[in-house]
Amino acid sequence: MLGLGNLAKKVFGTPNDRKIKSARPLVAQINALEAEVKARSDQELIDFTRALQARAQGGESLDALLVEAFANCREAARRALGLRAFDTQLMGGIFLHQGNIAEMKTGEGKTLVATFPAYLNALAGKGVHIVTVNDYLAKRDAEWMSKVFSQLGMTTGVVYPFQEDGEKRQAYRADVTYATNNELGFDYLRDNMKSSVDQMVQRDHFYAIVDEVDSILIDEARTPLIISGPSQDRSELYVTLDQFIPRLNDADFNLDEKSRNATFTEEGNEHIERLLSEAGVLPPGQTLYDPESTTIVHHANQALRAHKLFHRDQNYIVKDNEIVLIDEFTGRMMKGRRLSDGLHQAIEAKEGVPIQPENVTLASVTFQNYFRLYDKLSGMTGTAATEAEEFADIYSLGVVEVPTNRPIARVDEHDRVYRTGDEKYAAVLEAIRESHAKGQPILVGTTSIEKSEMLSQMLDQAGIPHNVLNARQHEQEAYIVAEAGKPGAVTIATNMAGRGTDIQLGGNVEIKVMQALAADPEANPDELRARIEAEHAADKQAVLEAGGLFVLATERHESRRIDNQLRGRSGRQGDPGRSLFFLSLEDDLMRIFGSERLDAVLSRLGMKDGEAIVHPWVNKSLERAQAKVEGRNFDIRKQLLKFDDVMNDQRKAVFSQRREIMDSDEVGEIAQDMRHQVIDDLVDQYMPPRAYAEQWDTAELQKAVAEKLNMNLPIPEWAAEDGVDQAAVRERLIAATDAYMAEKEAGFGAETMRQIEKQILLQAIDQKWRDHLLTLEHLRSVVGFRGYAQRDPLSEYKTEAFQLFETMLDSLRADVTQQLGRIRPLTEEEREQMLRQYQQQQAQQQSQMSTRHDDADGAAPDGASVTAQATGFDENDPASWGNPSRNDPCPCGSGKKFKHCHGQLT
Repeated sequence: MLGLGNLAKKVFGTPNDRKIKSARPLVAQINALEAEVKARSDQELIDFTRALQARAQGGESLDALLVEAFANCREAARRALGLRAFDTQLMGGIFLHQGNIAEMKTGEGKTLVATFPAYLNALAGKGVHIVTVNDYLAKRDAEWMSKVFSQLGMTTGVVYPFQEDGEKRQAYRADVTYATNNELGFDYLRDNMKSSVDQMVQRDHFYAIVDEVDSILIDEARTPLIISGPSQDRSELYVTLDQFIPRLNDADFNLDEKSRNATFTEEGNEHIERLLSEAGVLPPGQTLYDPESTTIVHHANQALRAHKLFHRDQNYIVKDNEIVLIDEFTGRMMKGRRLSDGLHQAIEAKEGVPIQPENVTLASVTFQNYFRLYDKLSGMTGTAATEAEEFADIYSLGVVEVPTNRPIARVDEHDRVYRTGDEKYAAVLEAIRESHAKGQPILVGTTSIEKSEMLSQMLDQAGIPHNVLNARQHEQEAYIVAEAGKPGAVTIATNMAGRGTDIQLGGNVEIKVMQALAADPEANPDELRARIEAEHAADKQAVLEAGGLFVLATERHESRRIDNQLRGRSGRQGDPGRSLFFLSLEDDLMRIFGSERLDAVLSRLGMKDGEAIVHPWVNKSLERAQAKVEGRNFDIRKQLLKFDDVMNDQRKAVFSQRREIMDSDEVGEIAQDMRHQVIDDLVDQYMPPRAYAEQWDTAELQKAVAEKLNMNLPIPEWAAEDGVDQAAVRERLIAATDAYMAEKEAGFGAETMRQIEKQILLQAIDQKWRDHLLTLEHLRSVVGFRGYAQRDPLSEYKTEAFQLFETMLDSLRADVTQQLGRIRPLTEEEREQMLRQYQQQQAQQQSQMSTRHDDADGAAPDGASVTAQATGFDENDPASWGNPSRNDPCPCGSGKKFKHCHGQLT
């Protein structure tokens, strides 16, 4: 008998079925316009875009324009690329426009699908961002799809690292912009460190389509994006402590692979303390439990984690004498990404490569909070259903499984589980040999570089030709993937997540044509293509007869999505195919999640060497283990987000205040409000409300006013007058300081004064925000211990973070007021001195240039770039710097322009 839930599904269909059903009438309407749109000339397609833009920007809803826009875009794609979108692709585009995640299998043409909602939403004139997982795909997709957008009269931009600011600004101004998630996040942070609006590159966060959405919004969401600057160098300490870790015993530390954590045991603490004392690292009489040992303990813990949790060729590789991290989900190198809190330096010490200085955070944001800035968000991937709960919870995104254009013909076999790794790899080798002999292409999935290279050696010994795709070969990625569908091809890949290039049976015609033309530029392109297409047709037929692409996985990943992505490479567009996972009880996932019981069962069954257990129950058991890991990872990300949400509210307040200052030509009012607030605070501190006059400390108030406002005022005399109360003193202070600042403004000129105020305000905000971020990092690292006192760490963090933010604002107001109180215009004598310095610098630069022309090494003579320091110059007192323009030499005597030295906007 059917349960109520199953009965309802039978009658009404699943929620997913209902969404598919609701999209079909729209698809039918788009198809009905096809003949009419085909009759339009190229210019008429563009004219129609202009008409749609006028309607969209005139107030008509984008939903009302969907059918006409999609029909126009489909025709443009047919003309520009020779591709007519399938109904399922239109359906995927509809779900993306509605702000959902469209789950579409590999080979269903997601790159083309994105053009439909991108075109429709770009009609609003606010820009659309299409987000990809790497720079290669961003450039490739932008170049490929720009043909469609230009056919429609729209502009396309692409954003990539180290791009010139003007070019990047232009890319963001385009109707549709392709970029990676990292570059978008970093540009957002960098924009909020700029000193004027015209230096910023991004504009609205209106609509984003995220390709490989699970990889970007889930896998990469565990670590925030951080812009950092160098702090003090502690490289010696890392090297020193690294020597002691190999001398530890197994009883000295606890290793928890499930939570990826390593900690010293009590015996370990005593052992390492004894070693450090003997080596003189710990001074005599000092223990690891003393407050003075905090730094040493921190470095020892990081050294332990570097040795026990991070493994070469699995978590990182050593390339060009640097530690380069490996993305555990995509198998790609993460160039430029570094582990925080000294862990990266500990790994550098372990591997004996140069140790780069630790960094302090200048700005940071999580991917969750960055992508939640967008008014509307959507995404595409082949595997999202397993993470539907997280997408709904964190991003309010629904997941819709879009049907394939043709039925899936791939056969997914049950996993084969062997007792040992050696038995498993022997079976893998035999399976590869059999399939290779009959001309079937094979894609072999591994979980690490180390294992992919070990398998490669085994295939070399067996005499089986093959390609290896891992972080070391990422430059040849597209070529290797394109070749993976040729008859008998064997390709070993660390991970196929988000590769962006389809494995086509028989090989990729376009890449073959490009290679042939590169080898023989004189050849006739049409004849060459015809010959290659004929060869390809024969190769494809041979592969089809051999059973299509065989996906052979050598291990289960901790995430079901990654396994499904690998599996999904086979069976593209209704092609035949086969997938099979080979496992052993020694695999990480099996070992961590209780393979002892299974091993005992297999022993009782009397399994012989080389035999495998194959049963649906084993698959179910593994899926439950993977679901546990995914659940734990979700909790980690959710916890990270809860803490970041606290900082995010503060980040938004600070960034909006910065933006307001940059947008405003009249910042004098902000500076005045800050000054009045400082006066209020000082008066309340030294003349508390409802206190007797005898309790006032007017002498200290006079000192504080001299320090904070740079004014010597007779406050004790004011307070001694009859009838003078706290309010009267406050009013006199405000009147005196307002008059003082008006006098300064008259000396500088109103326009110059506004520029000075704006510069001081922005510099102070940036400095205080950096210090605040560092304080929050320290708070975050210790607040977890409050749990031992039965107090909720998150609540404690919220309360203290808010108090710290209030303190930061008070300090900001005081600093800005103090700096503005001390600035003064230059005297005539100082101006003349600055002019002499400038002329001296110019003469030295000329001399330096002639020296460089004569000097083969291009080395400047000693002191060539140094000028005399201005009289009375004080590094910490901006009032002593005078009033140089941004292009004048810096009064510190460095020889640099003021804007590149003490006047730089940080």
